[in-house]
Amino acid sequence: MSESVQGSITNQPARSGSTARIAGTGSLGNVLAGFGLFVLMMSLQPFAGPPEATAPGESTGNIVNQIGYFVLGLAFLVAMLSLTQRAVLARLGSGSWAIIFGIAALSAAQSLDPTASLRGLLLAAIVMTIIAGVLVLPRDERSFATAAANACLLLLALVYGALLLAPHLAVHSSEGAEGVHAGDWRGHLSHKNFAAPVFSIMAMFGIYAWRSGLRWRGGLIVALGVLFVLNSGSKTTLGFLPLTIGLVFLSRITGRPGLTILLHLVLVATIAALTVGSVIWPQLHALSAALISDPTFTGRDEIWKFALRHIAERPWLGYGYASFWQTPIVTGLEENFEASWDVRGIGSGHNSYLDAALAFGVPGAAVMIYLLMGKPLLNYLASWRAPANRRLADLFVMIVIFMTYVGMLEAFLLNRADPLWVLFALAVMGLSLTARMRTVATPT
Repeated sequence: MSESVQGSITNQPARSGSTARIAGTGSLGNVLAGFGLFVLMMSLQPFAGPPEATAPGESTGNIVNQIGYFVLGLAFLVAMLSLTQRAVLARLGSGSWAIIFGIAALSAAQSLDPTASLRGLLLAAIVMTIIAGVLVLPRDERSFATAAANACLLLLALVYGALLLAPHLAVHSSEGAEGVHAGDWRGHLSHKNFAAPVFSIMAMFGIYAWRSGLRWRGGLIVALGVLFVLNSGSKTTLGFLPLTIGLVFLSRITGRPGLTILLHLVLVATIAALTVGSVIWPQLHALSAALISDPTFTGRDEIWKFALRHIAERPWLGYGYASFWQTPIVTGLEENFEASWDVRGIGSGHNSYLDAALAFGVPGAAVMIYLLMGKPLLNYLASWRAPANRRLADLFVMIVIFMTYVGMLEAFLLNRADPLWVLFALAVMGLSLTARMRTVATPT
Protein backbone atom coordinates (compact mmCIF):
# COMPACT_ATOMS: atom_id res chain seq x y z
CA MET A 1 0.00 0.00 0.00
CA SER A 2 1.32 3.36 -0.94
CA GLU A 3 -0.33 4.96 2.08
CA SER A 4 -1.68 3.80 5.42
CA VAL A 5 -5.21 4.28 6.67
CA GLN A 6 -4.91 8.04 6.97
CA GLY A 7 -1.28 8.90 6.33
CA SER A 8 1.63 8.09 4.07
CA ILE A 9 3.81 5.24 5.28
CA THR A 10 6.86 7.29 4.38
CA ASN A 11 5.57 10.22 6.43
CA GLN A 12 6.67 12.56 3.65
CA PRO A 13 4.50 15.42 2.43
CA ALA A 14 3.25 15.25 -1.11
CA ARG A 15 5.25 17.19 -3.64
CA SER A 16 3.75 20.26 -5.21
CA GLY A 17 1.48 19.40 -8.09
CA SER A 18 1.38 15.71 -7.23
CA THR A 19 -2.16 15.61 -5.79
CA ALA A 20 -3.87 15.26 -9.16
CA ARG A 21 -1.38 12.63 -10.28
CA ILE A 22 -1.95 10.60 -7.11
CA ALA A 23 -5.72 10.77 -7.58
CA GLY A 24 -5.41 9.64 -11.19
CA THR A 25 -2.94 6.82 -10.64
CA GLY A 26 -4.54 5.64 -7.40
CA SER A 27 -7.58 4.23 -9.18
CA LEU A 28 -5.40 2.39 -11.69
CA GLY A 29 -3.34 0.88 -8.89
CA ASN A 30 -6.47 -0.24 -7.05
CA VAL A 31 -7.89 -1.95 -10.14
CA LEU A 32 -4.60 -3.69 -10.90
CA ALA A 33 -4.28 -4.93 -7.31
CA GLY A 34 -7.79 -6.40 -7.32
CA PHE A 35 -7.24 -8.00 -10.71
CA GLY A 36 -3.90 -9.43 -9.61
CA LEU A 37 -5.36 -11.00 -6.47
CA PHE A 38 -8.25 -12.43 -8.49
CA VAL A 39 -5.86 -14.08 -10.96
CA LEU A 40 -3.62 -15.41 -8.19
CA MET A 41 -6.55 -17.06 -6.42
CA MET A 42 -8.20 -18.32 -9.59
CA SER A 43 -5.05 -19.44 -11.50
CA LEU A 44 -4.80 -19.19 -15.28
CA GLN A 45 -6.46 -22.56 -15.82
CA PRO A 46 -9.52 -22.74 -13.57
CA PHE A 47 -11.95 -25.66 -13.66
CA ALA A 48 -9.35 -27.80 -15.46
CA GLY A 49 -10.08 -30.83 -13.29
CA PRO A 50 -7.59 -33.32 -11.88
CA PRO A 51 -4.28 -33.24 -13.77
CA GLU A 52 -3.49 -36.11 -16.10
CA ALA A 53 -0.62 -38.37 -15.16
CA THR A 54 2.65 -37.64 -16.94
CA ALA A 55 5.05 -40.26 -18.21
CA PRO A 56 8.43 -40.52 -16.51
CA GLY A 57 10.74 -37.83 -17.84
CA GLU A 58 7.90 -35.96 -19.55
CA SER A 59 7.92 -32.20 -19.05
CA THR A 60 5.34 -30.83 -16.63
CA GLY A 61 5.75 -27.29 -17.94
CA ASN A 62 2.64 -25.41 -19.00
CA ILE A 63 2.87 -22.90 -21.82
CA VAL A 64 -0.28 -21.07 -20.68
CA ASN A 65 1.21 -20.45 -17.25
CA GLN A 66 4.63 -19.57 -18.63
CA ILE A 67 3.41 -16.96 -21.10
CA GLY A 68 0.47 -15.72 -19.05
CA TYR A 69 2.37 -15.09 -15.84
CA PHE A 70 5.33 -13.62 -17.71
CA VAL A 71 3.07 -11.01 -19.31
CA LEU A 72 1.30 -10.29 -16.02
CA GLY A 73 4.58 -10.12 -14.12
CA LEU A 74 6.02 -7.65 -16.62
CA ALA A 75 2.88 -5.51 -16.46
CA PHE A 76 2.92 -5.41 -12.66
CA LEU A 77 6.64 -4.63 -12.58
CA VAL A 78 6.12 -1.63 -14.87
CA ALA A 79 3.11 -0.52 -12.82
CA MET A 80 5.03 -0.70 -9.54
CA LEU A 81 8.00 1.23 -10.89
CA SER A 82 5.65 3.86 -12.31
CA LEU A 83 3.09 4.22 -9.53
CA THR A 84 4.82 3.25 -6.29
CA GLN A 85 7.39 5.12 -4.23
CA ARG A 86 10.78 3.42 -4.03
CA ALA A 87 10.67 3.68 -0.23
CA VAL A 88 7.56 1.49 -0.22
CA LEU A 89 9.13 -1.14 -2.47
CA ALA A 90 12.14 -1.28 -0.15
CA ARG A 91 9.87 -2.40 2.72
CA LEU A 92 8.86 -5.67 1.05
CA GLY A 93 11.64 -7.66 2.72
CA SER A 94 13.58 -8.40 -0.46
CA GLY A 95 16.58 -9.66 1.53
CA SER A 96 14.68 -12.63 2.92
CA TRP A 97 13.25 -13.47 -0.48
CA ALA A 98 16.72 -13.31 -2.03
CA ILE A 99 17.90 -15.92 0.49
CA ILE A 100 14.86 -18.13 -0.13
CA PHE A 101 15.22 -18.09 -3.89
CA GLY A 102 19.00 -18.33 -3.59
CA ILE A 103 18.71 -21.59 -1.65
CA ALA A 104 16.26 -22.93 -4.23
CA ALA A 105 18.49 -21.86 -7.14
CA LEU A 106 21.54 -23.57 -5.62
CA SER A 107 19.52 -26.73 -5.13
CA ALA A 108 18.36 -26.63 -8.75
CA ALA A 109 21.97 -27.05 -9.87
CA GLN A 110 21.96 -30.61 -8.54
CA SER A 111 18.52 -31.54 -9.86
CA LEU A 112 18.09 -34.37 -12.33
CA ASP A 113 16.98 -31.74 -14.84
CA PRO A 114 18.51 -28.39 -13.78
CA THR A 115 16.95 -26.54 -16.71
CA ALA A 116 13.43 -27.65 -15.80
CA SER A 117 14.00 -26.83 -12.13
CA LEU A 118 15.29 -23.34 -12.94
CA ARG A 119 12.38 -22.77 -15.31
CA GLY A 120 9.90 -23.63 -12.54
CA LEU A 121 11.77 -21.42 -10.09
CA LEU A 122 11.74 -18.54 -12.58
CA LEU A 123 7.96 -18.85 -12.84
CA ALA A 124 7.71 -18.71 -9.04
CA ALA A 125 9.87 -15.56 -9.03
CA ILE A 126 7.72 -13.90 -11.70
CA VAL A 127 4.59 -14.64 -9.68
CA MET A 128 6.23 -12.92 -6.71
CA THR A 129 6.21 -9.70 -8.76
CA ILE A 130 2.43 -9.91 -9.06
CA ILE A 131 2.14 -10.60 -5.33
CA ALA A 132 4.22 -7.51 -4.56
CA GLY A 133 2.02 -5.45 -6.86
CA VAL A 134 -1.15 -6.56 -5.08
CA LEU A 135 0.31 -5.20 -1.85
CA VAL A 136 1.85 -1.90 -2.93
CA LEU A 137 -0.30 -0.68 -5.82
CA PRO A 138 -3.41 0.25 -3.75
CA ARG A 139 -3.21 3.87 -2.61
CA ASP A 140 -4.13 3.11 1.01
CA GLU A 141 -5.42 0.35 3.24
CA ARG A 142 -9.05 1.12 2.49
CA SER A 143 -8.29 0.72 -1.21
CA PHE A 144 -6.55 -2.60 -0.54
CA ALA A 145 -9.53 -3.86 1.47
CA THR A 146 -11.91 -2.86 -1.32
CA ALA A 147 -9.77 -4.47 -4.02
CA ALA A 148 -9.42 -7.69 -2.02
CA ALA A 149 -13.14 -7.87 -1.26
CA ASN A 150 -14.07 -7.33 -4.91
CA ALA A 151 -11.59 -9.99 -6.05
CA CYS A 152 -13.00 -12.52 -3.58
CA LEU A 153 -16.60 -11.76 -4.53
CA LEU A 154 -15.87 -12.14 -8.23
CA LEU A 155 -14.21 -15.52 -7.74
CA LEU A 156 -16.99 -16.68 -5.42
CA ALA A 157 -19.56 -15.66 -8.03
CA LEU A 158 -17.76 -17.71 -10.70
CA VAL A 159 -17.42 -20.79 -8.51
CA TYR A 160 -20.97 -20.74 -7.19
CA GLY A 161 -22.19 -20.12 -10.73
CA ALA A 162 -20.37 -23.28 -11.80
CA LEU A 163 -21.81 -25.21 -8.85
CA LEU A 164 -25.32 -24.23 -9.95
CA LEU A 165 -25.02 -24.34 -13.74
CA ALA A 166 -22.19 -26.81 -14.42
CA PRO A 167 -21.58 -28.83 -11.24
CA HIS A 168 -19.39 -31.36 -13.05
CA LEU A 169 -16.76 -28.62 -13.29
CA ALA A 170 -16.70 -27.83 -9.57
CA VAL A 171 -17.63 -31.08 -7.79
CA HIS A 172 -15.65 -34.31 -7.52
CA SER A 173 -17.20 -36.99 -9.72
CA SER A 174 -17.70 -40.66 -8.89
CA GLU A 175 -15.40 -41.83 -11.69
CA GLY A 176 -11.78 -42.91 -11.51
CA ALA A 177 -9.50 -41.77 -8.72
CA GLU A 178 -12.00 -39.05 -7.76
CA GLY A 179 -14.58 -41.62 -6.72
CA VAL A 180 -13.62 -41.58 -3.05
CA HIS A 181 -14.42 -37.86 -2.96
CA ALA A 182 -17.63 -38.01 -4.99
CA GLY A 183 -19.91 -35.09 -4.20
CA ASP A 184 -17.26 -33.03 -2.42
CA TRP A 185 -16.84 -29.50 -3.71
CA ARG A 186 -13.50 -28.66 -5.32
CA GLY A 187 -14.48 -25.39 -6.96
CA HIS A 188 -12.14 -24.10 -9.65
CA LEU A 189 -9.18 -26.18 -8.43
CA SER A 190 -8.22 -29.78 -9.07
CA HIS A 191 -8.86 -31.21 -5.60
CA LYS A 192 -10.88 -30.42 -2.50
CA ASN A 193 -7.72 -30.42 -0.34
CA PHE A 194 -6.39 -27.50 -2.38
CA ALA A 195 -9.71 -25.70 -2.68
CA ALA A 196 -10.76 -25.79 0.98
CA PRO A 197 -7.72 -23.82 2.26
CA VAL A 198 -8.12 -21.23 -0.51
CA PHE A 199 -11.76 -20.63 0.38
CA SER A 200 -10.81 -20.54 4.06
CA ILE A 201 -8.37 -17.74 3.28
CA MET A 202 -11.11 -15.95 1.35
CA ALA A 203 -13.23 -16.14 4.51
CA MET A 204 -10.32 -14.47 6.34
CA PHE A 205 -10.33 -11.71 3.74
CA GLY A 206 -14.05 -11.39 4.42
CA ILE A 207 -13.40 -10.89 8.14
CA TYR A 208 -10.82 -8.26 7.27
CA ALA A 209 -13.25 -6.51 4.91
CA TRP A 210 -15.92 -6.49 7.63
CA ARG A 211 -13.48 -4.97 10.12
CA SER A 212 -12.50 -2.39 7.49
CA GLY A 213 -16.08 -1.14 7.23
CA LEU A 214 -17.13 -3.13 4.15
CA ARG A 215 -19.84 -4.86 6.12
CA TRP A 216 -22.09 -6.47 3.53
CA ARG A 217 -19.25 -7.51 1.26
CA GLY A 218 -17.23 -8.90 4.15
CA GLY A 219 -20.17 -10.79 5.61
CA LEU A 220 -21.07 -12.30 2.23
CA ILE A 221 -17.48 -13.44 1.63
CA VAL A 222 -17.31 -15.09 5.05
CA ALA A 223 -20.65 -16.86 4.58
CA LEU A 224 -19.89 -18.16 1.09
CA GLY A 225 -16.33 -19.12 1.96
CA VAL A 226 -17.33 -21.10 5.05
CA LEU A 227 -20.23 -22.74 3.18
CA PHE A 228 -17.78 -23.97 0.56
CA VAL A 229 -15.41 -25.39 3.18
CA LEU A 230 -18.30 -27.20 4.86
CA ASN A 231 -19.21 -28.86 1.55
CA SER A 232 -15.64 -29.67 0.56
CA GLY A 233 -15.41 -32.57 2.98
CA SER A 234 -12.01 -31.37 4.21
CA LYS A 235 -12.24 -32.11 7.92
CA THR A 236 -8.75 -30.87 8.81
CA THR A 237 -9.30 -27.54 7.08
CA LEU A 238 -12.63 -27.15 8.83
CA GLY A 239 -10.83 -27.69 12.13
CA PHE A 240 -7.89 -25.41 11.40
CA LEU A 241 -10.05 -22.48 10.23
CA PRO A 242 -11.88 -21.61 13.50
CA LEU A 243 -8.78 -22.48 15.50
CA THR A 244 -6.72 -19.94 13.56
CA ILE A 245 -9.36 -17.21 13.71
CA GLY A 246 -9.73 -17.71 17.46
CA LEU A 247 -5.98 -17.48 18.02
CA VAL A 248 -5.66 -14.17 16.17
CA PHE A 249 -8.72 -12.66 17.81
CA LEU A 250 -7.10 -13.52 21.13
CA SER A 251 -4.58 -10.77 20.37
CA ARG A 252 -7.43 -8.27 20.09
CA ILE A 253 -9.19 -9.50 23.20
CA THR A 254 -6.13 -9.58 25.46
CA GLY A 255 -3.99 -6.96 23.75
CA ARG A 256 -1.11 -9.44 23.95
CA PRO A 257 -0.04 -10.70 20.51
CA GLY A 258 2.84 -12.54 22.16
CA LEU A 259 0.32 -14.86 23.82
CA THR A 260 -1.16 -15.69 20.41
CA ILE A 261 2.30 -16.52 19.05
CA LEU A 262 3.12 -18.68 22.07
CA LEU A 263 -0.09 -20.70 21.78
CA HIS A 264 0.47 -21.02 18.04
CA LEU A 265 3.93 -22.51 18.59
CA VAL A 266 2.49 -24.99 21.09
CA LEU A 267 -0.10 -26.02 18.50
CA VAL A 268 2.57 -26.36 15.80
CA ALA A 269 4.52 -28.75 18.03
CA THR A 270 1.35 -30.68 18.87
CA ILE A 271 0.21 -31.06 15.25
CA ALA A 272 3.74 -32.03 14.16
CA ALA A 273 3.87 -34.67 16.89
CA LEU A 274 0.50 -36.14 15.90
CA THR A 275 1.33 -36.21 12.16
CA VAL A 276 4.95 -36.83 11.13
CA GLY A 277 5.96 -37.52 14.72
CA SER A 278 3.55 -40.45 14.83
CA VAL A 279 5.48 -42.28 12.09
CA ILE A 280 8.79 -41.82 13.93
CA TRP A 281 7.92 -42.64 17.54
CA PRO A 282 5.51 -45.47 18.47
CA GLN A 283 4.41 -43.60 21.59
CA LEU A 284 3.20 -40.68 19.49
CA HIS A 285 1.48 -43.07 17.09
CA ALA A 286 -0.44 -44.55 20.03
CA LEU A 287 -1.41 -41.06 21.18
CA SER A 288 -2.48 -40.09 17.67
CA ALA A 289 -4.58 -43.26 17.36
CA ALA A 290 -6.30 -42.46 20.66
CA LEU A 291 -7.17 -38.90 19.64
CA ILE A 292 -7.82 -39.15 15.88
CA SER A 293 -10.22 -41.47 14.06
CA ASP A 294 -7.75 -41.96 11.19
CA PRO A 295 -4.17 -41.82 12.52
CA THR A 296 -2.85 -42.65 9.03
CA PHE A 297 -4.28 -39.36 7.69
CA THR A 298 -5.77 -41.20 4.68
CA GLY A 299 -2.55 -43.08 4.07
CA ARG A 300 -0.19 -40.14 4.29
CA ASP A 301 1.82 -41.95 6.95
CA GLU A 302 3.23 -44.32 4.30
CA ILE A 303 4.32 -41.35 2.18
CA TRP A 304 5.96 -39.67 5.17
CA LYS A 305 7.90 -42.83 6.03
CA PHE A 306 9.11 -43.03 2.44
CA ALA A 307 10.12 -39.35 2.46
CA LEU A 308 11.96 -39.66 5.78
CA ARG A 309 14.00 -42.61 4.49
CA HIS A 310 15.14 -40.62 1.47
CA ILE A 311 15.86 -37.48 3.51
CA ALA A 312 18.22 -39.61 5.59
CA GLU A 313 20.06 -40.62 2.42
CA ARG A 314 20.79 -37.01 1.39
CA PRO A 315 20.28 -34.87 4.50
CA TRP A 316 22.66 -32.00 3.70
CA LEU A 317 21.89 -30.96 0.13
CA GLY A 318 18.68 -32.78 -0.74
CA TYR A 319 17.62 -33.76 -4.25
CA GLY A 320 17.07 -30.32 -5.75
CA TYR A 321 14.10 -28.03 -6.34
CA ALA A 322 11.14 -29.99 -7.81
CA SER A 323 13.44 -32.95 -8.41
CA PHE A 324 12.16 -35.82 -6.31
CA TRP A 325 8.50 -36.73 -6.71
CA GLN A 326 7.53 -37.94 -10.20
CA THR A 327 11.18 -38.37 -11.18
CA PRO A 328 13.04 -41.64 -11.91
CA ILE A 329 14.21 -41.64 -8.28
CA VAL A 330 10.64 -42.56 -7.34
CA THR A 331 8.97 -43.75 -10.55
CA GLY A 332 11.73 -46.29 -11.16
CA LEU A 333 10.93 -48.20 -7.98
CA GLU A 334 8.97 -51.42 -7.90
CA GLU A 335 5.41 -51.17 -6.66
CA ASN A 336 4.93 -51.81 -2.95
CA PHE A 337 1.68 -53.78 -2.80
CA GLU A 338 1.55 -53.54 0.99
CA ALA A 339 1.50 -49.72 1.04
CA SER A 340 -1.80 -47.83 0.97
CA TRP A 341 -0.36 -45.34 -1.58
CA ASP A 342 1.70 -46.02 -4.68
CA VAL A 343 4.35 -43.34 -4.24
CA ARG A 344 5.35 -43.65 -7.88
CA GLY A 345 2.31 -41.68 -8.98
CA ILE A 346 2.02 -38.94 -6.36
CA GLY A 347 3.10 -35.36 -6.94
CA SER A 348 4.16 -34.38 -3.42
CA GLY A 349 4.87 -35.71 0.04
CA HIS A 350 1.71 -34.16 1.49
CA ASN A 351 3.89 -32.29 3.96
CA SER A 352 5.57 -28.97 3.19
CA TYR A 353 8.38 -29.48 5.69
CA LEU A 354 9.39 -32.93 4.50
CA ASP A 355 9.25 -31.77 0.89
CA ALA A 356 11.46 -28.80 1.75
CA ALA A 357 14.03 -31.15 3.32
CA LEU A 358 13.86 -33.43 0.28
CA ALA A 359 14.44 -30.52 -2.08
CA PHE A 360 16.90 -28.31 -0.21
CA GLY A 361 18.41 -30.57 2.45
CA VAL A 362 17.77 -30.20 6.17
CA PRO A 363 19.92 -27.04 6.64
CA GLY A 364 18.39 -25.27 3.64
CA ALA A 365 14.89 -26.29 4.68
CA ALA A 366 15.47 -25.01 8.22
CA VAL A 367 16.56 -21.58 6.96
CA MET A 368 13.66 -21.40 4.53
CA ILE A 369 11.06 -22.45 7.10
CA TYR A 370 12.36 -19.86 9.56
CA LEU A 371 12.15 -17.08 6.96
CA LEU A 372 8.69 -18.12 5.79
CA MET A 373 7.03 -19.20 9.04
CA GLY A 374 9.15 -17.91 11.91
CA LYS A 375 10.24 -14.43 10.93
CA PRO A 376 6.68 -13.39 9.92
CA LEU A 377 5.65 -13.96 13.55
CA LEU A 378 8.32 -11.48 14.67
CA ASN A 379 7.07 -9.06 12.02
CA TYR A 380 3.57 -9.45 13.43
CA LEU A 381 4.79 -8.43 16.88
CA ALA A 382 6.56 -5.43 15.33
CA SER A 383 3.42 -4.48 13.39
CA TRP A 384 1.41 -4.32 16.60
CA ARG A 385 3.52 -1.44 17.86
CA ALA A 386 1.65 0.81 15.42
CA PRO A 387 -2.08 0.59 16.25
CA ALA A 388 -3.09 1.60 12.72
CA ASN A 389 -1.35 -1.46 11.30
CA ARG A 390 -2.96 -4.06 13.53
CA ARG A 391 -6.03 -4.87 11.48
CA LEU A 392 -3.98 -5.59 8.34
CA ALA A 393 -1.34 -7.48 10.31
CA ASP A 394 -4.09 -9.62 11.86
CA LEU A 395 -5.19 -10.68 8.37
CA PHE A 396 -1.70 -11.61 7.25
CA VAL A 397 -0.73 -13.50 10.40
CA MET A 398 -4.05 -15.35 10.26
CA ILE A 399 -3.07 -16.66 6.82
CA VAL A 400 0.48 -17.52 7.94
CA ILE A 401 -0.72 -19.41 11.02
CA PHE A 402 -3.41 -21.25 9.06
CA MET A 403 -1.03 -22.29 6.27
CA THR A 404 1.58 -23.40 8.82
CA TYR A 405 -0.96 -25.97 10.00
CA VAL A 406 -2.08 -26.88 6.48
CA GLY A 407 1.57 -27.47 5.60
CA MET A 408 1.57 -30.47 7.93
CA LEU A 409 -0.75 -32.27 5.50
CA GLU A 410 -0.14 -30.60 2.12
CA ALA A 411 2.97 -29.42 0.25
CA PHE A 412 2.93 -25.92 -1.20
CA LEU A 413 6.22 -24.10 -0.49
CA LEU A 414 7.64 -22.39 -3.60
CA ASN A 415 5.10 -24.27 -5.69
CA ARG A 416 5.21 -21.90 -8.68
CA ALA A 417 1.76 -20.30 -9.14
CA ASP A 418 -0.21 -22.62 -6.86
CA PRO A 419 -2.92 -20.51 -5.14
CA LEU A 420 -1.97 -22.02 -1.77
CA TRP A 421 1.61 -20.85 -2.17
CA VAL A 422 0.83 -17.40 -3.57
CA LEU A 423 -1.69 -16.55 -0.85
CA PHE A 424 0.78 -17.68 1.80
CA ALA A 425 3.58 -15.66 0.15
CA LEU A 426 1.26 -12.64 0.00
CA ALA A 427 0.80 -12.85 3.78
CA VAL A 428 4.52 -13.30 4.47
CA MET A 429 5.40 -10.31 2.30
CA GLY A 430 2.51 -8.34 3.77
CA LEU A 431 3.80 -8.80 7.32
CA SER A 432 7.23 -7.62 6.20
CA LEU A 433 5.52 -4.49 4.86
CA THR A 434 3.35 -3.78 7.92
CA ALA A 435 6.32 -4.26 10.27
CA ARG A 436 8.08 -1.40 8.48
CA MET A 437 5.12 0.92 7.97
CA ARG A 438 5.42 4.23 9.82
CA THR A 439 1.96 5.63 10.39
CA VAL A 440 0.35 8.43 12.29
CA ALA A 441 -3.20 7.16 12.00
CA THR A 442 -5.34 5.68 14.71
CA PRO A 443 -7.29 2.43 14.27
CA THR A 444 -10.94 2.48 13.37
